[in-house]
Amino acid sequence: MAEAEGRVTLWGIEVFVAAAEEGSISAAARRLGVSPSAVSQQLTALETALGATLLDRSGRPVQVTPAGAMFRRHAQTILNAASEARAELAMADLSGMTTLRLGVIEDFDSDVTPRLLTALAQDLKGCRFLLETGASHRLMDQLEARALDIVIAADADQTPEDWREVHRVMSEPFVAVAPPGARIEDLPLILYTARHLMGRQIAAHLARHGLKPAHRFELDSYAAILAMVAGGEGWTILTPLALHQARAFREKVEVRPLPFPALSRTLSLSARAGILQDVPAQIAQRLKPLIAEEVITPALAATPWLAPALRIL
Repeated sequence: MAEAEGRVTLWGIEVFVAAAEEGSISAAARRLGVSPSAVSQQLTALETALGATLLDRSGRPVQVTPAGAMFRRHAQTILNAASEARAELAMADLSGMTTLRLGVIEDFDSDVTPRLLTALAQDLKGCRFLLETGASHRLMDQLEARALDIVIAADADQTPEDWREVHRVMSEPFVAVAPPGARIEDLPLILYTARHLMGRQIAAHLARHGLKPAHRFELDSYAAILAMVAGGEGWTILTPLALHQARAFREKVEVRPLPFPALSRTLSLSARAGILQDVPAQIAQRLKPLIAEEVITPALAATPWLAPALRIL
């Protein structure tokens, strides 16, 4: 056997952990941004180096073998140590980072995220950026699974977990959005999908107050919802950030306070606790003025009564 075939690599360990957590070679490949064949090759090389079968790949989902379960505990320790070593080498300074895997909620796609990346690129001359955008709950799952280093997303209504550090960046209220001059009582509610965290927060708030407004549509697109509201098909519950993202419809709808008890949400920057030292806090401080300039200032100019619920934290 060639000497190289007996080596245990950090990449092979990361591939093994991803496959074990995802329960699928293809899902692990998507998470890591490589091909399924590359995942299979790394798993085979790792098993050859260790002289043990770690995953039973004959069924779906793939199953961790007893040997794999034993090695998995060591693998987590190794990956944590590697992350801590990278952070220490960075000397708590952004300039020392070589790769940053950043997850950002889709609400910031059009303006905040590009400006944040531009600012970070000036500080991190030799850093490679891997950006993932998506729904808050999916990004948090990827952070917990170590597929992302930092996530900027909405917080769930739950006690913060010990495994992550949280830097709150903004708070925003939910608002009612209706056709101009329309009576909300005469219109059905167009719901934001409960498949996403924001939709679940809205549904839970309605249920908590015993509210059951009539509704026919449940959509996952801000633009589609606001287009229907502008067309007189109903009213909706969204946030100023959602209105900013679909601002092409802003002049065609009317924004009002909720006709029932207030509801708000918090957006935060999260990272795995104790891994990146001061880096998450530094990025949070770069993010806040961008959000203030791009989102909060124009929203308050158009709708002053949103203050003080809409604010930087």
